[in-house]
Amino acid sequence: MRLATWNVNSLRSRIERVEAFVQRHDVDVLALQETKAREEQLPLLGLQSLGYEVASVGYSQWNGVALLSRVGLEDVQVGFEGMPGYGDPLAPEARAIGAVCGGVRVWSLYVPNGRKPDDPHYVYKLDWLARLREASRSWLGEDTALVGDWNIAPLDSDVFDIEQFRRSTHVTPPERAAFQGFLDDGYAEVTREHAPGYTYWDYYRQRFERDRGLKIDFVLGSPGLAARTTGAFIDRDERAGTGASDHAPVVVDLAD
Repeated sequence: MRLATWNVNSLRSRIERVEAFVQRHDVDVLALQETKAREEQLPLLGLQSLGYEVASVGYSQWNGVALLSRVGLEDVQVGFEGMPGYGDPLAPEARAIGAVCGGVRVWSLYVPNGRKPDDPHYVYKLDWLARLREASRSWLGEDTALVGDWNIAPLDSDVFDIEQFRRSTHVTPPERAAFQGFLDDGYAEVTREHAPGYTYWDYYRQRFERDRGLKIDFVLGSPGLAARTTGAFIDRDERAGTGASDHAPVVVDLAD
C-alpha cells in the first residue's frame, strides 16, 4: 500500500495538482491538511471518478483535514477522544480525522501551530498533543499511522538555521518533548531513514529555491505498521512552480 500525506494549503486551489499527484505516484491513501473548506465546498468529483472515497471535516476557510482512499474507508472518526477545542466560545477545530483504509487506521493530523511560545495558542498546542498522545496509546496494537503536519521540528538538523529559530515555536523543548512522547510510547517515525530533507519552505524570499526549509511533516507508525515500511520519499517537485503549496507531500510504501 502506498500512503501519502500533504498539507495542501487549500484543496480548492490545488485540486488539479492533487488529482495529478495521486495518479503520478499511484497513491492508495492520501491524508490532506489545511483543506480550508467545508465538505460541501470541496471539488471531489474528479477524485471520486478516479476511485477514491473521501472523508473530510472543515468548518470554515481555516484548517480542515481529509482522507482519500481507494482501498476502503471504514470507521471514520472526526476528532479523537479528549481532543481540546479553541476559541471563544470554546469549540473543536477541524484538525483530526481518522479511518481504517486497507486495514490500516490512518489519522490525518494538523497539529496547531502555536504561533509564539508566550501565546495562548502555544498552550493549546501542547494540550492538543498531550490529548492526542493519550488517545493514541490505545491504537498501538493495530496497524496505525499518525500522519500530517506536526508543526514541530524534532531535531536541530530539521531547521535550515536553528539559531534563527531558537526562540520560535516548532523547536522549543516542550514541543520536542511532546513529539518524543509518541516515540517513547512505541510509535516510530518511518520516513526519516528513507527520506532526508525538508518538507516545508516558506514563500518568503525564495526559501524553496535556496532550500531554507523545515522538516515538520511526519508519519508515525505503530510497531506493526513500522515493520511494514519499505521506503519513503518527499516529492519536492510539488513544492516547485506556480501555485504550489508551501509543503511537499511525503510518501510511504508499506508491504502487504
